[in-house]
Amino acid sequence: MKKILDMITSEMKQAFVDCGYEESYAKVTLSNRPDLCEYQCNGAMAAAKAYKKKPIDIAHQVKEKLADSEMFSLVDAVMPGFINLKLNPQFVADYMNQMTEAEQWGCEKTENPKTIVIDYGGANVAKPLHVGHLRPAIIGESLKRMGRFLGHKVIGDVHLGDFGLQMGLIIEELRDRQPDLVYFQPEYTGEYPAEPPFTIGQLEEIYPCASSKAKEDPEFSARAHEATLKLQKGYAPYRAIWRHIMNVSLPDLKKNYESLDVTFDLWKGESDAEPYIPGLIQELIDKGLAYESQGALVVDIGEPQDPKELPPCIVQKSDGAALYSTSDLGTIIEREKEINPDWYIYVTDKRQELHFIQVFRVAKKAGFVSPDKKMSHLGFGTMNGKDGKPFKTRDGGVMRLEQLIGDITQAAYEKIVENRTVSEEEARETSRMVGMAALKYGDLSNQASKDYVFDIDRFVSFEGNTGPYILYTIVRIKSILSKYEGRADKILMPVSDAEKDLMLQAARYSEVVENSFEELAPHKLCQYIYELSNAFNRFYHDTRILAEENKEQQASWICLIALVKDILTACIDLLGIKAPERM
Repeated sequence: MKKILDMITSEMKQAFVDCGYEESYAKVTLSNRPDLCEYQCNGAMAAAKAYKKKPIDIAHQVKEKLADSEMFSLVDAVMPGFINLKLNPQFVADYMNQMTEAEQWGCEKTENPKTIVIDYGGANVAKPLHVGHLRPAIIGESLKRMGRFLGHKVIGDVHLGDFGLQMGLIIEELRDRQPDLVYFQPEYTGEYPAEPPFTIGQLEEIYPCASSKAKEDPEFSARAHEATLKLQKGYAPYRAIWRHIMNVSLPDLKKNYESLDVTFDLWKGESDAEPYIPGLIQELIDKGLAYESQGALVVDIGEPQDPKELPPCIVQKSDGAALYSTSDLGTIIEREKEINPDWYIYVTDKRQELHFIQVFRVAKKAGFVSPDKKMSHLGFGTMNGKDGKPFKTRDGGVMRLEQLIGDITQAAYEKIVENRTVSEEEARETSRMVGMAALKYGDLSNQASKDYVFDIDRFVSFEGNTGPYILYTIVRIKSILSKYEGRADKILMPVSDAEKDLMLQAARYSEVVENSFEELAPHKLCQYIYELSNAFNRFYHDTRILAEENKEQQASWICLIALVKDILTACIDLLGIKAPERM
């Protein structure tokens, strides 16, 4: 099903061509003056320069060509050369009826599906998820869902931090606490125990203790670095401890991600890249790309068009240890071999922007990927408290993600029970959905690259641009539909401005979903959801749907709001949000 904007643009292109002008000037956009028109074309201004005519003369010519069009109820040429457009109400109603019958309500699957890897999550093994893990998880999940909805083959990889310094810190702290363990006996040659020497609770206490010790004790820090290097080089006792850490940590991480309704196809980590690192280092040397600098191996990445000088990418430290860049390059080689994606998308903190510029350029210079391979880094900002600083607990610590989820769920529960007409069990279940909507929508409605303030009171509000407001809108429509008795199968021509505006908002659905994914911009989908919800609520307040005596008109409205409900439900699902039956 063609997007409504494409249909309007096609009509406009034909008019420009019939007037003797290039069709490229016939670009149509949503009006920035909705009080005057619904869509607009400013192409006459650009065409005037090329054809040495007055813009208003070109606009009038195009207007005359469109005089008999069944698509428009208004085509107006306005100084200095704007073409203002309003759609014929019957055309809009016909488009709505096509949407009700179309698969995915007219949002078509792509004709050219791509294989896409989205690298998001990025949790570190042996550490509990904290508030800093919220953004990559839900941003990446929404992009994955959008991509699949549009027909792409999208593979989500959590890409765990499982082979870095935290492993060496845990190993050495474990040595200090339990020196008699067989992993620390050089003469031991037997099999290593199947049971881990720690629980998840103990492991989560060991790491921060070791991290603090390393900052104060240079000797302990040096031991941890040495242990990390030995682990990476395959030292069997440390590999056995590493397997214990993974076996204890992964179930807990999966449970925490599932609580966010975030899932991954692959649970790969830095360790999976390790087998590829010696070969890629050698290849970089053989191709003359890697050279020694202050004992380390580096690759220049600078290009003539760069606005400023970029530092080289370090691929191996002076002690032979690998770095994040090396691990990411190894992961790319592994993905090329096993998946061969058309597009790589990495969702991480925006402070890693330089890192990914370096990694992408080295991968292309070395031929690990083709020069035209699409590689994107979506860098996100920080979630801040009301003081403008990164979000913390009241005592200044980093808040665990499960505590954040618990707090916002409780806040939603308190809102729900203010005027509760449901059972305690239903109130708790509903508050869970509302809390997750508040949390996810509150985050995703902000442009990913920007910092934002986490305000729990605002996020759980049932008014304004919030998740609960969106859910309340959907539940309101469900309530109306449940009370309707009759058959609704056709949408009639709109009889009010509010009804037509609701139809026009609904018509933008497929265009918004496509653009939100292509631009890696979930906030644009959120903005659309809010605008569509507002349009429905204006229509609802202006229209007595269930009290309407004209049954044909009533059936039309029911059909329209059912379509709006389906669109809203599909859109929030792309954000990883579910709506309850009532609130």
